[in-house]
Amino acid sequence: MTLIGRLRILTIAAAAFAVGATQALACTSLILTAEDGASVYGRTMEWGAFDLDSRVMVVPRGYTMSAILEDGEPGISWTARYGFAGIDILDKGLSQDGINEQGLVVGALYHPGFAVYQDFEEAFREISMGAVDVTNYLLSQFATVDEVRAGIAEVRVVPVTEPLIGGIAPPLHFMVSDTSGKAIVIEYLEGELTIFDAPLRVMTNAPSYDWHMTNLRNYVNLSPVAIPTKSIGELDFAPIGAGSALLSLPGDFTPPSRFIRAVAFSVTARPTDTGEETMYEVFRILDNFNLPQGSAEGAELGQAENAGGLRSTTLWTSAIDSTNLRLYYHTMNNRRVRMLDLKTIDFGSFDERFFAPLDVEERQDIEEIVLP
Repeated sequence: MTLIGRLRILTIAAAAFAVGATQALACTSLILTAEDGASVYGRTMEWGAFDLDSRVMVVPRGYTMSAILEDGEPGISWTARYGFAGIDILDKGLSQDGINEQGLVVGALYHPGFAVYQDFEEAFREISMGAVDVTNYLLSQFATVDEVRAGIAEVRVVPVTEPLIGGIAPPLHFMVSDTSGKAIVIEYLEGELTIFDAPLRVMTNAPSYDWHMTNLRNYVNLSPVAIPTKSIGELDFAPIGAGSALLSLPGDFTPPSRFIRAVAFSVTARPTDTGEETMYEVFRILDNFNLPQGSAEGAELGQAENAGGLRSTTLWTSAIDSTNLRLYYHTMNNRRVRMLDLKTIDFGSFDERFFAPLDVEERQDIEEIVLP
């Protein structure tokens, strides 16, 4: 299919499922590396239609999971080789991003108009799953990016619709990284599994990942080095302020523009010594991608029937240190950073999954300054 054909599909799809696409197109992910080699993945979770009721989820080693297919019957079933922790959605135990005990990190982002899954065939039922199962599967089965690259080819990802988003199959693609900092992007395009190396370690949403990489060529003029003063005749013209070499950096919230900004901010990030310090830098950069409820994508955003009470379209932001096995996050309700340390968990010591709310109380804990 040509690029024009793909863009036509995107236009039609956007009109057909406004809640599923218009209100969920702003997730952004990136990876930074510390001087000591620690690799930290971060992402924002945007969804303006309703609260996703996300939770911290911990899955033990040896836990058995099954995918439910479109006909309501099981597809692939598997037992977790590795324990993992992640953040789920819809109270269904479906992680959207997470890390396993080997340091493998997987994040799922929306990919509307371009995600076209493999056809379901009864003969392949026992190796078939929906897109929402992929993150759990990869985290529980593989330890490295190379293992994922080989293993994902042995299963089939087929359409499984979700009533809460208009009865479509959730259109997803995935970024996968490990302790080496290596990253790949997994997409399903035109019904085929497609895997891209991701050397810049940035991902947003549609179009396909290779399109975003080509689009970067339109911004090769960007630089962190300020434009020097120029003389015209007897007059000298200096830049008005900082950031002059980033003129033309796109500032809107479309996926192509966010991809460019995420690359620009990642490659110019301040040096950080450790994974913990890199976590701060990941959150600082991702603050640039927070999407205010109702203001950035039109007045209709935030007016969905079930959107009452949302403080932001960015529901939560995570940072995952694959080297030090730590999951950090903050939410639209409370920007205090919370952390789960996987090194303190014996994944073989319990049998059932553990869940905890992202926010014990859905309000910011504010420290009051009192004069002596």
